[in-house]
Amino acid sequence: MTSPADLREKLWKSLKSDRTLMLGLAGVDEGHGQPMTAQFDGDDTRAIWIFTSRDTDLAQALGARHEAVAHFIDKGHDLFATLHGDLVVDNDPAMIDRLWNKWVAAWFEGGKSDPKLLLLRFEPDRAQIWLNENSLFAGVKMLLGADPKKDFADKTAEVRLN
Repeated sequence: MTSPADLREKLWKSLKSDRTLMLGLAGVDEGHGQPMTAQFDGDDTRAIWIFTSRDTDLAQALGARHEAVAHFIDKGHDLFATLHGDLVVDNDPAMIDRLWNKWVAAWFEGGKSDPKLLLLRFEPDRAQIWLNENSLFAGVKMLLGADPKKDFADKTAEVRLN
């Protein structure tokens, strides 16, 4: 049996490994997400940090703070999640220094002081998480008459993240 705490742990592990999510603003442009690279400050999971440019649609619609939704699918399609929380502009120079790397630098010709640079802090407070254990074993069980809904019941949960 998979507990909500196990699902939450699997989410953070997968997100820290794969690091790509679709991020959008709740109630804006039908919530269309844009692919973003998630960064973390060590083991802290209270915030997901995202570098973007001030001229993106997301940044222009954001303002200083807005409710946001992120969708995540791990590379193996074993875990799916929707995260809800606040998205905040946070251009703290110390955090920019901590998170800066060659991949971020490739996007900003002016480096850390590029006027287009915008650091966002996504503060997820809840998530719906689904495990996809659609395996050969599950298929065989279904062929033998097992109810797939019973196996799936403990593979999804709404969890608090903060």
